[in-house]
Amino acid sequence: MRAGNFLIPIVVIAAVGVLSSVFIVDEREKALVLQFGQIKSVKEDPGIAFKIPFIQEVVRYDDRILSLDTDVTEVTPSDDRRLVVDAFARYRISDVVQFRQAAGANGLQAAEGLLERILNPTIRRVLGSDGVTSNTILSADRAQLMARITEQARLRALPLGLEVVDVRLKQTNLPEQNLDATFARMRAEREREAADEIARGEEAAQRVRALADRTVVEVTSDATREADIIRGQADAERNAIFAQAFGADPEFFEFYRSLTAYERSLRGTNSTMVLSPDSEFFNYLRSDQGLRSEEGERR
Repeated sequence: MRAGNFLIPIVVIAAVGVLSSVFIVDEREKALVLQFGQIKSVKEDPGIAFKIPFIQEVVRYDDRILSLDTDVTEVTPSDDRRLVVDAFARYRISDVVQFRQAAGANGLQAAEGLLERILNPTIRRVLGSDGVTSNTILSADRAQLMARITEQARLRALPLGLEVVDVRLKQTNLPEQNLDATFARMRAEREREAADEIARGEEAAQRVRALADRTVVEVTSDATREADIIRGQADAERNAIFAQAFGADPEFFEFYRSLTAYERSLRGTNSTMVLSPDSEFFNYLRSDQGLRSEEGERR
């Protein structure tokens, strides 16, 4: 009975000791075995591992790729046009021993602080280097700038046991105090471009108008000249016809001319003529014999 009383506590203590000495390392993590704060062993492979119970402790670190959103950073490119940059980084703990020595017992919180103290100066240094303007940052060359930031941050983070996988610029904006001035400058530039376009359009319109006016004058002059020529030819032809008609039958020509004079003189409803009755103008109105009767009377 006494032996049983002593055996049970011994078994319990042994079981607790065995369970305390065994721990499992997940495939998503790495582990350090510490003894009085000193690193005794590193467990990077997943599976079952052992430690001295009550004397040693296990500290676990995430072995996956982690993300960090940096604080908003203000940079000044070479064109002195200040920008506010918002970035994020992806990283992992590559060496848990170096990381433990650099970060101490604070874990990921310390890792993010250390990494941010690396990223922000690196971003300012790369984006503020010679040849890098605000237009470069906002153009397709942005990818090359991010690659430079990633490479420099990776080199500076290696002694801390951290591997920087990638750094990306999420947003690149103007500071609030510069927005109004920038918009005003952009508006002024657009207004100047619009004024230049309007001036060029007015100049082109004046050239077109001048060409059109000159063309009108030339066409009108040519048409007038051709009309005068045609009119002169028609008058000459008409006079020739009249002369030929007069030579063929003077009496008929005289009769035709009298009828034409009657038509022009008596046109309208209120025409009034005051002439002597024996005027030659009425020869063909007084007698159907016309000029022939008059000549007979004279003979």
